[in-house]
This record gives sequence, C-alpha cells and structure tokens, in this order.
Amino acid sequence: MKIALLGANGQLGRDLQIALKGHDVTPLTRSEIDVTDFSRTRSILMDVRPDAILNTTAYHRVDDCEDRPEEAFQVNALAVLNLVRIANGLDAVFVHLSTDYVFDGNTKTPYTENSVPRPLSVYANSKLAGEFLTRGMCKKFFLIRSCGLYGGAGSNGKGGNFVETMIGRAKRGEALRVVNDQVVTPTYTVDLAQQIARVLPTSHYGLFHMTNEGACTWFEFAKAIFELTGIRADLSPTTSELYKSPAIRPQYSVLENARLKELGLNQMRHWRDALAAYLKEKSLG
Repeated sequence: MKIALLGANGQLGRDLQIALKGHDVTPLTRSEIDVTDFSRTRSILMDVRPDAILNTTAYHRVDDCEDRPEEAFQVNALAVLNLVRIANGLDAVFVHLSTDYVFDGNTKTPYTENSVPRPLSVYANSKLAGEFLTRGMCKKFFLIRSCGLYGGAGSNGKGGNFVETMIGRAKRGEALRVVNDQVVTPTYTVDLAQQIARVLPTSHYGLFHMTNEGACTWFEFAKAIFELTGIRADLSPTTSELYKSPAIRPQYSVLENARLKELGLNQMRHWRDALAAYLKEKSLG
C-alpha cells in the first residue's frame, strides 16, 4: 500500500514509519507540508497519489486553543475537510487521529465508540468538528481516538512527553505535584502505531478507540514511572482545581477498544506493561 504520512516527525509519526515499513510510505513533515495551506497540500498529495492518507497533524496545545480558536479550528477541522476531499478525489483511505477529550468525563465507565461526545474545551470542540467532517463526508476512513500519548520522539508541540518530564524534574530534585483526579489511559505510541498498521489493510472502516488497556490517574502514572525506574522523587497528589488551567479537562476519559475487540484485532497491552517497555527502550527501566 502506498501511504502519505502527515506529521511524520512527531512521536506517533516516527513510530508509524517503523510499524508501516512493509508499505511504500512517503513521510511528510510540517516543514514539507503545512495542512493549512490547502492548495499546496492538495498539489503535494496529488503528486504522491497515495492509496492512504494518514494524518497525525493537530493543533494540540490544549490551553492555547482557548485563546486561539481560529487556529485550532483551522488545523483540527478545516484542514481535515480539505484532506477528506483530497482522499475522496484519489479514492484513497483517510486515517485521522482524534482524542479522548471529545468526552466530558461525567461517567465512571469506559467510553465506547457508541458513547455520545460532549466536548468541554475549544480544543475538544475543534477535534470533534474534524471527526464530524470525516464521518459525514469521507468515503473510506479510519477515525481513531486515543489518549495520553507518549513516545520515544517526544511531542514536538509540547516540548517532550509526560514520562520524560517527570524523570527530568525528579533528577533535578524538584517537587512534583501531579493531579490525582483525572483518570486516563496513557498510551505508548509504539503500540498505537502497530495497532494502526494492523487495521489499515482491512476494510473495517469507521470509528475506533485505540489505547493501552487499564486506567490510572496522572499521579498513579507518575508513581509507576518512579517505581519502575527506581528514581527517588518528591511526588505528591494534587487536584485539577489548584492548577486552574484555561481549558477544562475531562475528569474521566478512559476509552474502551470495543470495536477492536469485536473484530478480534485488539493487540493493545496494559498501560503498565507498555510503560515498562518504553522505559527499557530508553534504558531507564
């Protein structure tokens, strides 16, 4: 399969290049393709003529989106619409990444693909708009929601990832106050990339939840990092209220990989096993 991979230098994009090595992948970084430049994006993709367009680009600085709604919707919705139109014109499969933030967190049971989204922030609304445009207009698509991504390449837009940030601050002797009232499933991008690679050649189009298994708070995740690495840390729990961040986060955003399990395609391991593998790969565990 010939694949155009947008956001190829991001943490998920780099792992996708490895997971999709059996395919003909054209990696496109932000410096090579700006998805908000619609005419140039169309020109590049029409030249590549891929069988699949895999979009990992996003404006995901959640708090900044509150002050920059136009930019959030430009990248997370309008650019997605353009990519959908290009994919339709090429009769290509469109693969688009979305987020657990489309839910409001007012539950204590994992969200399935059939759960009703209720976004709380500008970021979440812009991502949901991208979902609606994909589902409403794309002929062949895989729409993938995930949660709490971390990977070896770090997050270009956020200056690293949660694991590296925790370890770095602990080694500098800083006090770590981590929220203990947001329940998530941290997801290793290697696992997500391999899961996408498994689904992509199929014709099981539609919406999928793809996260590692299990659930924890961010504080519990941080605690596991230090348990597995043996690093001593001044770590204690706190609440979201004390941070008073501009964007509201859902207090519970655990996703159930229901469709993957129904189709016998789920290969996502438990979040703690995935974390151990990541730390081993980085020679930290």
